[in-house]
Amino acid sequence: MTGLSTLCYMERDGQYLMLHRTVKKHDVNKDKWIGVGGHFEADESPEECLLREVREETGYTLTSYRYRGIVTFVSGNGVTEYMSLFTADGFEGEPIPCDEGELEWVDIEDVWKLNIWEGDKIFFRLMDERKDFFSLKLVYDGQDKLVDASLDGKPMELFDVLNEDGTKSGVIRERGVVHREGSLHATVHMWVVRKNQKSGYDVLLQKRSACKDSNPGCYDISSAGHVATGDEILDSAVREMQEELGIHAAKEQLHYVGEHRGSFEAVFYDRLFKDNELSSVYVYTEPVEIKNLKLQESEVEEVIWMDYEECRQKVADGTLPNCIYEDEFRMVGEYLKKQKF
Repeated sequence: MTGLSTLCYMERDGQYLMLHRTVKKHDVNKDKWIGVGGHFEADESPEECLLREVREETGYTLTSYRYRGIVTFVSGNGVTEYMSLFTADGFEGEPIPCDEGELEWVDIEDVWKLNIWEGDKIFFRLMDERKDFFSLKLVYDGQDKLVDASLDGKPMELFDVLNEDGTKSGVIRERGVVHREGSLHATVHMWVVRKNQKSGYDVLLQKRSACKDSNPGCYDISSAGHVATGDEILDSAVREMQEELGIHAAKEQLHYVGEHRGSFEAVFYDRLFKDNELSSVYVYTEPVEIKNLKLQESEVEEVIWMDYEECRQKVADGTLPNCIYEDEFRMVGEYLKKQKF
């Protein structure tokens, strides 16, 4: 079964008009907070449906609005809906009670704290970051859990949100939303090392691409990445090394160092980026020649070898532009001292 609908977020003074759906007993949006809108009537265009639904639900007549995107909802229980998403910053008239629930003006930042759909957070992020029209597909499991998402036909990265003890919370969240909210998630960190005659080991550092969404141009772990929903940790580690560096590592060649909890907040491209990760840390000691590596240009600008102790000092005194966690680097150094590779 398919359906057509509109959804509008009316804005004034940094607030959205939100509808708390509390009335209908068998409402798919029961107890959720959403915008205003509804299903098309016969022969209506998206704009005609928008104007009618807003007027019926709020009493307002829109005078300025913008078509932001098309959202394809796949419910997981046999229903697919194509929703035309609008924002509006001009309206006139007197408000009326809504028979769908309670209307309330809410600060846009506070909307994220309400009981909203996980997929709604994605289009809130897109409306905030993008000016162009977008096509977003959201797939649910028949309940409240988001299980797949794609933007303009390309898959989006989804992660399991973790509890403080590292177990999965059951919530699946899109990468951009994870870093907007600072949600705890799993990552893998792989340190490529080789023996030397100075401190005992060199470490391979990657310089992050200038187009990365965080810490562009900084020196970092040899290879690192997120653990996508449904993926195993070691599988993610092997995949990231192949994608970023062209290293085809076997699972048994990755030596487990331990877990590291890391977090930071910084502004990149005029947006706040919150990282909160639980990392599985590994060391890789197989022979590696830089000239034989195949770097992923979108992720890695270059790689260099550096003596472990020299790198540790440069990280500590800030003379190396980097985004390396000092305590994790010490953990790797302590591990190497105890091993005989």
